Amino acid sequence: MGDRAEVVLLNPTDYFLYLPLLPQVAAGILEPRRVTVSLPGTLPGVRLVLGTADRVDLEAGRVGYTDPEGRRGALAYDRLVLTVGSVNKLLPIPGVAEHAHGFRGLAEALYLRDHVTRQIELAAAADDPAECAARSTFVVVGAGYTGTEVAAQGKMFTDALVRRQRGWRQDRPPRWLLLDIAPRVLPELDRHLSDTADRVLRRRGVEVRTRMSVTEATRDGITLDGGEHLPTRTLVWCVGVRPDPLVSALGLPVERGRLVADARLTVPGRPEVFACGDAAAVPDLTRPGQYTPMTAQHAARQGKVAGRNVAASLGLGHWRAYRHDDLGFVVDLGGVQAAANPLGVPLAGPLAGAVTRGYHLAAMPGNRIRVAADWLLDAALPRQAVQLGLVRSGAVPLESSPPEPARTR
Repeated sequence: MGDRAEVVLLNPTDYFLYLPLLPQVAAGILEPRRVTVSLPGTLPGVRLVLGTADRVDLEAGRVGYTDPEGRRGALAYDRLVLTVGSVNKLLPIPGVAEHAHGFRGLAEALYLRDHVTRQIELAAAADDPAECAARSTFVVVGAGYTGTEVAAQGKMFTDALVRRQRGWRQDRPPRWLLLDIAPRVLPELDRHLSDTADRVLRRRGVEVRTRMSVTEATRDGITLDGGEHLPTRTLVWCVGVRPDPLVSALGLPVERGRLVADARLTVPGRPEVFACGDAAAVPDLTRPGQYTPMTAQHAARQGKVAGRNVAASLGLGHWRAYRHDDLGFVVDLGGVQAAANPLGVPLAGPLAGAVTRGYHLAAMPGNRIRVAADWLLDAALPRQAVQLGLVRSGAVPLESSPPEPARTR
């Protein structure tokens, strides 16, 4: 088969991003390259084309794309596997797109680390108590996986920063708020994980406000839906994701923006087109009548099945239907704290922390030794809390956040 088939991967970057550890990059625990895995280095025999798919001609069998330098190109295909993933979910709230910071890629994580460090340093030097309070107030909207972990790691990070600031009043620690319109944090998970995360966050000093959201955002603060105005210079938008808009533009059946696929991951009526991950609505054979959720626990396993079925469509091997039971979920809450339910067993505290880190090491497709080494160094040495200057002074606009792989859980 290697003599007859060419595998081409069209991707905006030359790396795979392991999204679940991104909050640790923002908190200075992990060096940025630890959460990236080289595609050319791990996919021998695959031709990588750098670009973002922006059009698909199903009749001609061609995918159009734009490369990183703005040039247009096109690729012909015999079999097409759509794994375009998801993008930030934007809501029609005034000022959010302009003033909120997304959290879907390395640029956003690095910007947030520099921005948070800068705000603490400016707050420490401010003569006006109101300015100091605004700069040391950090708001995270969205209490799902990402928002919960960003708030948990962020509070520990800023508490460590202010301990090094001479003259900082220790009775006025940095203020972190986690907001969500849902009745509890981690609303998509079971009560054990939700209650554990809520307890750890509140004990650490994070203000958890459920059934609450933002109605307006400006450069100097936000307005909550109860009318309260909150002065802040930092709004982190972690509300959720939606399937890449490319899927809806195909003119094929979709389910809540996801391309409808069958259990073999092919698109009905288009046997040459396969879809998996966040972009695909795949029937969940373990829960009849439902679709697999948008997590990379499913996406990674669907990718393997899709690869085998592409080969089967070319006459090599046998077709398989996708079927997978959830292995459980893990939520890193910073330090030794975590919430986990591996195989349905509820865990909390240091044991959950060990399971969570073990899971991430097992799930990562590379860099395991480097990640473990960074964890050991972080446990033994103080973090290097400096601005890296890797991102320009202006914020990374929320609407520019690139599509990334689904969360691994």
